[in-house]
Amino acid sequence: MPMTISEKILAARCGRPQVNPGELVEVRLDFAFANDITAPLAIRVFREAGGERVFDPERVAMIPDHFVPNKDIPSAMQTREMREFALAQGLPHYFEVGRMGIEHVLLPEQGLVLPGDVIIGADSHTCTYGALGAFATGVGSTDLGAALVTGTTWFRVPESIRFLYHGEPEAWVGGKDLILYTIGRIGVDGARYKAMEFAGPLIERLPMSDRFTISNMAVEAGAKVGIIAPDEVTDAYVRGRARRGYTFYRSDADAIYEAVHTWDLSGLEPQVACPHRPDNVRGVSELREVRIDQSVIGSCTNGRLEDLRTAAEILRGRKVAPHVRCIIIPGSPEVFRHALAEGLIQIFVEAEAAVSTPTCGPCLGGYMGILAAGERAVSTTNRNFVGRMGHVASEVYLASPAVAAASAVCGRIAHPGDVAGR
Repeated sequence: MPMTISEKILAARCGRPQVNPGELVEVRLDFAFANDITAPLAIRVFREAGGERVFDPERVAMIPDHFVPNKDIPSAMQTREMREFALAQGLPHYFEVGRMGIEHVLLPEQGLVLPGDVIIGADSHTCTYGALGAFATGVGSTDLGAALVTGTTWFRVPESIRFLYHGEPEAWVGGKDLILYTIGRIGVDGARYKAMEFAGPLIERLPMSDRFTISNMAVEAGAKVGIIAPDEVTDAYVRGRARRGYTFYRSDADAIYEAVHTWDLSGLEPQVACPHRPDNVRGVSELREVRIDQSVIGSCTNGRLEDLRTAAEILRGRKVAPHVRCIIIPGSPEVFRHALAEGLIQIFVEAEAAVSTPTCGPCLGGYMGILAAGERAVSTTNRNFVGRMGHVASEVYLASPAVAAASAVCGRIAHPGDVAGR
Protein backbone atom coordinates (compact mmCIF):
# COMPACT_ATOMS: atom_id res chain seq x y z
CA MET A 1 0.00 0.00 0.00
CA PRO A 2 1.39 3.47 -0.85
CA MET A 3 2.35 5.72 2.05
CA THR A 4 3.25 9.35 2.68
CA ILE A 5 6.63 10.31 4.11
CA SER A 6 5.09 10.75 7.57
CA GLU A 7 3.50 7.30 7.46
CA LYS A 8 6.75 5.70 6.29
CA ILE A 9 8.74 7.19 9.16
CA LEU A 10 6.20 6.08 11.77
CA ALA A 11 6.00 2.59 10.25
CA ALA A 12 9.78 2.24 10.40
CA ARG A 13 9.91 3.33 14.04
CA CYS A 14 7.20 0.95 15.18
CA GLY A 15 8.59 -2.00 13.22
CA ARG A 16 5.68 -2.44 10.84
CA PRO A 17 5.54 -2.59 7.04
CA GLN A 18 2.83 0.05 6.98
CA VAL A 19 0.59 2.27 9.11
CA ASN A 20 -2.69 3.94 8.27
CA PRO A 21 -4.15 7.32 9.29
CA GLY A 22 -6.20 7.03 12.45
CA GLU A 23 -4.26 4.11 13.91
CA LEU A 24 -2.65 4.39 17.34
CA VAL A 25 1.01 3.36 17.24
CA GLU A 26 3.83 3.18 19.76
CA VAL A 27 7.10 4.31 18.25
CA ARG A 28 10.75 4.26 19.18
CA LEU A 29 12.20 7.75 19.62
CA ASP A 30 15.36 9.00 17.99
CA PHE A 31 15.62 12.17 20.07
CA ALA A 32 13.86 13.96 22.93
CA PHE A 33 14.50 17.29 24.62
CA ALA A 34 13.11 20.06 26.80
CA ASN A 35 13.81 23.70 27.65
CA ASP A 36 13.96 25.73 30.85
CA ILE A 37 10.17 26.17 31.04
CA THR A 38 9.19 22.58 30.28
CA ALA A 39 12.09 20.50 31.63
CA PRO A 40 11.52 20.93 35.40
CA LEU A 41 8.03 19.40 35.20
CA ALA A 42 9.27 16.62 32.89
CA ILE A 43 12.07 15.84 35.35
CA ARG A 44 9.56 15.53 38.18
CA VAL A 45 7.36 13.20 36.11
CA PHE A 46 10.44 11.13 35.24
CA ARG A 47 11.21 10.70 38.93
CA GLU A 48 7.60 10.03 39.94
CA ALA A 49 7.48 7.29 37.30
CA GLY A 50 10.44 5.62 39.00
CA GLY A 51 12.97 6.71 36.40
CA GLU A 52 16.59 6.25 37.38
CA ARG A 53 18.41 6.68 34.08
CA VAL A 54 17.16 8.23 30.85
CA PHE A 55 16.67 5.77 27.99
CA ASP A 56 19.81 6.94 26.16
CA PRO A 57 21.88 9.97 27.27
CA GLU A 58 23.08 10.50 23.68
CA ARG A 59 19.49 11.01 22.50
CA VAL A 60 18.35 13.50 25.13
CA ALA A 61 19.05 17.24 25.27
CA MET A 62 18.34 19.91 27.87
CA ILE A 63 18.43 23.46 26.53
CA PRO A 64 17.65 26.47 28.73
CA ASP A 65 16.76 29.10 26.12
CA HIS A 66 13.54 30.92 27.07
CA PHE A 67 14.54 33.00 30.11
CA VAL A 68 18.31 32.93 29.78
CA PRO A 69 20.62 34.49 30.66
CA ASN A 70 18.46 34.08 33.77
CA LYS A 71 16.16 37.07 34.09
CA ASP A 72 15.12 36.51 37.71
CA ILE A 73 15.31 34.12 40.65
CA PRO A 74 12.57 31.71 39.45
CA SER A 75 14.26 31.31 36.05
CA ALA A 76 17.61 30.76 37.77
CA MET A 77 16.04 28.00 39.87
CA GLN A 78 14.56 26.35 36.77
CA THR A 79 17.91 26.35 35.03
CA ARG A 80 19.65 24.97 38.12
CA GLU A 81 17.22 22.05 38.20
CA MET A 82 18.00 21.28 34.56
CA ARG A 83 21.73 21.61 35.10
CA GLU A 84 21.74 19.27 38.09
CA PHE A 85 19.63 16.69 36.25
CA ALA A 86 21.89 16.81 33.19
CA LEU A 87 24.97 16.35 35.38
CA ALA A 88 23.44 13.48 37.36
CA GLN A 89 22.31 11.74 34.16
CA GLY A 90 25.58 12.31 32.34
CA LEU A 91 23.83 14.10 29.47
CA PRO A 92 26.40 15.30 26.92
CA HIS A 93 23.84 17.54 25.23
CA TYR A 94 23.25 20.14 27.90
CA PHE A 95 23.68 23.62 26.46
CA GLU A 96 23.91 26.68 28.67
CA VAL A 97 24.88 30.33 28.22
CA GLY A 98 27.84 30.70 25.87
CA ARG A 99 27.04 27.34 24.24
CA MET A 100 23.26 27.66 24.34
CA GLY A 101 21.25 28.55 21.28
CA ILE A 102 17.53 28.72 20.65
CA GLU A 103 16.69 25.01 20.69
CA HIS A 104 15.18 24.80 17.20
CA VAL A 105 18.18 26.57 15.68
CA LEU A 106 20.78 24.75 17.77
CA LEU A 107 19.74 21.09 17.45
CA PRO A 108 19.80 20.87 13.63
CA GLU A 109 23.02 22.88 13.57
CA GLN A 110 24.60 20.41 15.99
CA GLY A 111 23.57 17.41 13.88
CA LEU A 112 21.48 15.94 16.69
CA VAL A 113 18.14 15.81 14.83
CA LEU A 114 18.23 14.17 11.42
CA PRO A 115 16.22 13.03 8.40
CA GLY A 116 14.01 10.03 9.09
CA ASP A 117 13.97 10.61 12.85
CA VAL A 118 11.02 10.57 15.18
CA ILE A 119 11.62 13.52 17.51
CA ILE A 120 9.62 14.88 20.42
CA GLY A 121 10.31 18.04 22.36
CA ALA A 122 8.45 19.72 25.17
CA ASP A 123 7.93 22.77 22.99
CA SER A 124 5.25 23.33 20.37
CA HIS A 125 7.69 24.41 17.65
CA THR A 126 9.49 21.07 17.61
CA CYS A 127 7.79 20.67 14.23
CA THR A 128 10.72 22.76 12.88
CA TYR A 129 12.73 19.59 12.19
CA GLY A 130 10.21 18.44 9.64
CA ALA A 131 12.28 20.59 7.29
CA LEU A 132 14.89 17.83 7.43
CA GLY A 133 12.39 15.14 6.52
CA ALA A 134 11.80 14.06 10.13
CA PHE A 135 8.57 13.33 12.00
CA ALA A 136 8.98 15.95 14.72
CA THR A 137 6.32 17.27 17.06
CA GLY A 138 5.82 19.00 20.37
CA VAL A 139 4.47 17.19 23.43
CA GLY A 140 3.58 18.12 26.98
CA SER A 141 6.06 17.82 29.82
CA THR A 142 4.21 14.77 31.20
CA ASP A 143 4.57 12.85 27.94
CA LEU A 144 8.21 13.86 27.72
CA GLY A 145 8.89 12.76 31.29
CA ALA A 146 7.47 9.31 30.50
CA ALA A 147 9.42 9.11 27.25
CA LEU A 148 12.68 9.84 29.08
CA VAL A 149 12.10 6.57 30.93
CA THR A 150 10.96 4.36 28.05
CA GLY A 151 12.46 5.86 24.91
CA THR A 152 9.07 5.47 23.25
CA THR A 153 5.82 7.37 22.85
CA TRP A 154 2.49 6.90 21.09
CA PHE A 155 0.81 8.76 18.27
CA ARG A 156 -2.39 8.65 16.35
CA VAL A 157 -1.14 8.42 12.76
CA PRO A 158 -2.14 11.76 11.21
CA GLU A 159 -3.82 12.27 7.87
CA SER A 160 -1.60 14.18 5.44
CA ILE A 161 -2.35 17.35 3.48
CA ARG A 162 -0.08 18.22 0.57
CA PHE A 163 0.80 21.81 -0.35
CA LEU A 164 2.32 22.42 -3.80
CA TYR A 165 3.84 25.85 -4.52
CA HIS A 166 4.52 27.12 -8.04
CA GLY A 167 5.26 30.42 -9.73
CA GLU A 168 7.63 33.37 -9.33
CA PRO A 169 6.88 35.58 -6.30
CA GLU A 170 8.19 39.12 -5.93
CA ALA A 171 11.71 39.87 -4.76
CA TRP A 172 12.17 39.63 -0.99
CA VAL A 173 9.60 36.82 -0.70
CA GLY A 174 10.89 33.78 1.21
CA GLY A 175 9.86 30.98 3.49
CA LYS A 176 8.18 33.22 6.06
CA ASP A 177 5.93 34.69 3.39
CA LEU A 178 5.00 31.26 2.03
CA ILE A 179 3.95 29.92 5.41
CA LEU A 180 2.07 33.09 6.36
CA TYR A 181 0.23 32.93 3.02
CA THR A 182 -0.59 29.27 3.69
CA ILE A 183 -1.93 29.88 7.20
CA GLY A 184 -3.90 32.83 5.87
CA ARG A 185 -5.53 30.57 3.30
CA ILE A 186 -6.41 27.58 5.52
CA GLY A 187 -6.75 29.20 8.96
CA VAL A 188 -5.24 28.46 12.36
CA ASP A 189 -7.15 25.18 12.57
CA GLY A 190 -6.97 24.27 8.89
CA ALA A 191 -4.53 21.42 9.47
CA ARG A 192 -5.52 20.36 12.97
CA TYR A 193 -3.61 17.18 13.88
CA LYS A 194 -2.60 16.72 10.24
CA ALA A 195 0.79 16.24 8.65
CA MET A 196 1.39 19.26 6.43
CA GLU A 197 3.62 18.17 3.56
CA PHE A 198 5.26 21.04 1.68
CA ALA A 199 6.42 20.44 -1.90
CA GLY A 200 6.62 21.90 -5.39
CA PRO A 201 9.20 23.93 -7.38
CA LEU A 202 9.21 26.86 -4.96
CA ILE A 203 10.02 24.61 -1.99
CA GLU A 204 12.74 22.80 -3.94
CA ARG A 205 14.50 26.12 -4.58
CA LEU A 206 14.51 27.19 -0.93
CA PRO A 207 17.62 26.99 1.26
CA MET A 208 17.39 25.08 4.53
CA SER A 209 16.91 28.29 6.53
CA ASP A 210 13.63 29.02 4.72
CA ARG A 211 12.53 25.41 4.99
CA PHE A 212 13.03 25.51 8.75
CA THR A 213 10.90 28.66 8.89
CA ILE A 214 8.06 26.98 7.01
CA SER A 215 8.04 23.82 9.11
CA ASN A 216 8.39 25.85 12.31
CA MET A 217 5.03 27.53 11.78
CA ALA A 218 3.06 24.43 10.75
CA VAL A 219 1.76 24.27 14.31
CA GLU A 220 0.19 27.71 13.81
CA ALA A 221 -2.22 25.98 11.41
CA GLY A 222 -2.86 23.31 14.05
CA ALA A 223 -0.64 20.70 12.38
CA LYS A 224 0.98 17.75 14.13
CA VAL A 225 4.00 17.97 11.85
CA GLY A 226 5.18 20.11 8.94
CA ILE A 227 7.39 18.02 6.71
CA ILE A 228 9.50 18.53 3.58
CA ALA A 229 10.95 15.58 1.67
CA PRO A 230 14.74 15.59 1.89
CA ASP A 231 16.78 16.26 -1.24
CA GLU A 232 20.26 17.41 -2.23
CA VAL A 233 19.78 20.66 -0.26
CA THR A 234 19.01 18.63 2.85
CA ASP A 235 21.93 16.33 2.21
CA ALA A 236 24.35 19.23 1.85
CA TYR A 237 23.13 20.58 5.20
CA VAL A 238 23.30 17.37 7.25
CA ARG A 239 26.43 15.88 5.68
CA GLY A 240 29.31 16.71 7.99
CA ARG A 241 26.98 17.66 10.84
CA ALA A 242 25.25 14.36 11.52
CA ARG A 243 26.36 12.58 14.67
CA ARG A 244 24.73 9.28 13.61
CA GLY A 245 23.13 7.67 10.60
CA TYR A 246 20.03 9.01 8.92
CA THR A 247 17.50 7.92 6.30
CA PHE A 248 15.80 9.84 3.52
CA TYR A 249 12.13 8.98 3.07
CA ARG A 250 9.84 10.28 0.36
CA SER A 251 6.12 9.93 -0.20
CA ASP A 252 5.01 7.39 -2.78
CA ALA A 253 3.74 8.92 -6.02
CA ASP A 254 0.32 7.40 -5.40
CA ALA A 255 0.17 8.16 -1.66
CA ILE A 256 -3.26 9.11 -0.36
CA TYR A 257 -3.81 12.63 0.98
CA GLU A 258 -6.80 14.07 2.78
CA ALA A 259 -6.43 17.13 0.53
CA VAL A 260 -4.00 18.68 -1.94
CA HIS A 261 -3.59 22.45 -2.32
CA THR A 262 -1.83 23.70 -5.44
CA TRP A 263 -1.03 27.41 -5.57
CA ASP A 264 0.58 29.61 -8.19
CA LEU A 265 2.26 32.37 -6.18
CA SER A 266 3.46 34.44 -9.13
CA GLY A 267 3.60 38.08 -8.07
CA LEU A 268 3.08 37.32 -4.38
CA GLU A 269 4.38 40.22 -2.27
CA PRO A 270 5.79 39.92 1.26
CA GLN A 271 3.11 38.84 3.72
CA VAL A 272 2.27 40.13 7.21
CA ALA A 273 0.07 38.51 9.87
CA CYS A 274 -1.89 41.24 11.64
CA PRO A 275 -3.09 41.13 15.26
CA HIS A 276 -4.14 38.94 16.86
CA ARG A 277 -3.98 35.73 14.81
CA PRO A 278 -1.36 34.15 12.55
CA ASP A 279 -4.05 33.67 9.89
CA ASN A 280 -5.01 37.37 9.75
CA VAL A 281 -2.67 37.79 6.79
CA ARG A 282 -2.41 40.69 4.35
CA GLY A 283 0.08 41.87 1.77
CA VAL A 284 2.64 44.31 3.13
CA SER A 285 1.57 47.07 0.73
CA GLU A 286 -1.81 47.22 2.47
CA LEU A 287 -0.20 48.14 5.79
CA ARG A 288 2.19 50.98 4.94
CA GLU A 289 0.38 53.43 7.26
CA VAL A 290 0.84 51.28 10.39
CA ARG A 291 3.40 52.93 12.68
CA ILE A 292 5.54 50.71 14.91
CA ASP A 293 7.46 51.07 18.15
CA GLN A 294 9.59 47.95 17.99
CA SER A 295 11.10 45.54 15.48
CA VAL A 296 12.36 42.10 16.55
CA ILE A 297 14.54 40.00 14.25
CA GLY A 298 15.36 36.53 15.55
CA SER A 299 13.62 33.56 17.26
CA CYS A 300 13.38 29.89 16.32
CA THR A 301 11.50 31.01 13.23
CA ASN A 302 13.98 33.51 11.77
CA GLY A 303 17.16 33.60 13.84
CA ARG A 304 19.47 31.88 11.37
CA LEU A 305 22.47 33.36 9.57
CA GLU A 306 20.59 33.82 6.29
CA ASP A 307 17.92 35.81 8.16
CA LEU A 308 20.56 38.12 9.63
CA ARG A 309 22.17 38.56 6.22
CA THR A 310 18.83 39.68 4.82
CA ALA A 311 18.35 42.15 7.67
CA ALA A 312 21.90 43.47 7.21
CA GLU A 313 21.34 44.02 3.49
CA ILE A 314 18.56 46.44 4.35
CA LEU A 315 20.13 48.05 7.43
CA ARG A 316 23.60 48.58 5.92
CA GLY A 317 24.37 52.30 5.86
CA ARG A 318 20.98 53.21 7.37
CA LYS A 319 19.65 54.04 10.82
CA VAL A 320 16.75 52.63 12.77
CA ALA A 321 14.00 55.28 13.03
CA PRO A 322 14.47 57.39 16.18
CA HIS A 323 11.25 56.26 17.87
CA VAL A 324 11.79 52.53 17.11
CA ARG A 325 13.61 49.90 19.16
CA CYS A 326 15.21 47.30 16.89
CA ILE A 327 16.28 44.10 18.66
CA ILE A 328 18.31 41.50 16.77
CA ILE A 329 18.91 38.05 18.27
CA PRO A 330 21.19 35.50 16.57
CA GLY A 331 19.73 32.03 17.07
CA SER A 332 22.90 30.29 18.25
CA PRO A 333 26.56 30.91 19.10
CA GLU A 334 27.50 29.60 15.65
CA VAL A 335 25.15 32.09 13.99
CA PHE A 336 26.59 34.86 16.19
CA ARG A 337 30.18 33.92 15.31
CA HIS A 338 29.49 33.90 11.58
CA ALA A 339 27.56 37.17 11.81
CA LEU A 340 30.50 38.71 13.64
CA ALA A 341 33.04 37.40 11.10
CA GLU A 342 30.94 38.68 8.19
CA GLY A 343 30.57 42.14 9.70
CA LEU A 344 26.82 41.84 10.18
CA ILE A 345 26.99 42.72 13.87
CA GLN A 346 28.90 45.90 13.00
CA ILE A 347 26.16 46.83 10.53
CA PHE A 348 23.48 46.30 13.18
CA VAL A 349 25.30 48.33 15.83
CA GLU A 350 25.98 51.16 13.40
CA ALA A 351 22.29 51.16 12.50
CA GLU A 352 21.59 51.64 16.23
CA ALA A 353 19.97 48.26 16.71
CA ALA A 354 20.49 46.25 19.91
CA VAL A 355 22.14 42.83 19.43
CA SER A 356 21.52 40.10 22.00
CA THR A 357 23.04 36.80 23.00
CA PRO A 358 20.82 33.90 21.83
CA THR A 359 17.51 33.76 23.71
CA CYS A 360 13.79 33.25 23.06
CA GLY A 361 13.21 36.25 25.36
CA PRO A 362 10.85 38.66 23.58
CA CYS A 363 9.01 36.04 21.47
CA LEU A 364 6.97 34.79 24.41
CA GLY A 365 6.86 38.07 26.26
CA GLY A 366 9.56 36.76 28.58
CA TYR A 367 11.98 39.69 28.62
CA MET A 368 14.26 41.83 26.45
CA GLY A 369 11.49 43.38 24.40
CA ILE A 370 8.26 43.59 26.37
CA LEU A 371 5.63 45.86 24.83
CA ALA A 372 3.74 48.52 26.78
CA ALA A 373 0.04 49.26 26.35
CA GLY A 374 -0.69 50.74 22.93
CA GLU A 375 2.68 49.77 21.41
CA ARG A 376 3.07 47.89 18.15
CA ALA A 377 5.85 45.55 17.06
CA VAL A 378 6.83 43.96 13.80
CA SER A 379 8.43 40.64 14.66
CA THR A 380 9.94 37.66 12.85
CA THR A 381 8.55 35.39 15.57
CA ASN A 382 5.67 32.95 15.11
CA ARG A 383 2.74 34.06 17.29
CA ASN A 384 0.85 37.32 17.70
CA PHE A 385 -1.89 36.44 20.16
CA VAL A 386 -3.28 39.01 22.60
CA GLY A 387 -0.55 39.80 25.14
CA ARG A 388 1.96 37.48 23.47
CA MET A 389 4.81 40.00 23.64
CA GLY A 390 3.67 42.12 26.54
CA HIS A 391 0.64 44.17 27.51
CA VAL A 392 -2.76 42.90 26.36
CA ALA A 393 -3.30 46.28 24.71
CA SER A 394 -0.18 45.91 22.55
CA GLU A 395 -0.08 44.54 19.00
CA VAL A 396 2.30 42.21 17.16
CA TYR A 397 2.61 41.93 13.38
CA LEU A 398 4.42 38.83 12.12
CA ALA A 399 6.70 39.26 9.12
CA SER A 400 9.97 38.24 7.49
CA PRO A 401 13.40 39.62 8.41
CA ALA A 402 13.27 41.78 5.27
CA VAL A 403 9.99 43.41 6.27
CA ALA A 404 11.06 43.75 9.92
CA ALA A 405 14.32 45.47 8.95
CA ALA A 406 12.67 47.81 6.45
CA SER A 407 9.99 48.67 9.02
CA ALA A 408 12.65 49.46 11.62
CA VAL A 409 14.19 52.01 9.23
CA CYS A 410 10.89 53.56 8.16
CA GLY A 411 9.22 53.57 11.57
CA ARG A 412 6.17 51.97 9.98
CA ILE A 413 5.37 48.67 8.30
CA ALA A 414 7.32 48.86 5.07
CA HIS A 415 7.93 46.86 1.93
CA PRO A 416 11.66 46.02 1.73
CA GLY A 417 11.67 47.62 -1.71
CA ASP A 418 10.74 50.92 -0.06
CA VAL A 419 14.21 50.92 1.49
CA ALA A 420 16.56 48.72 -0.50
CA GLY A 421 15.09 48.41 -3.97
CA ARG A 422 15.11 45.10 -5.91
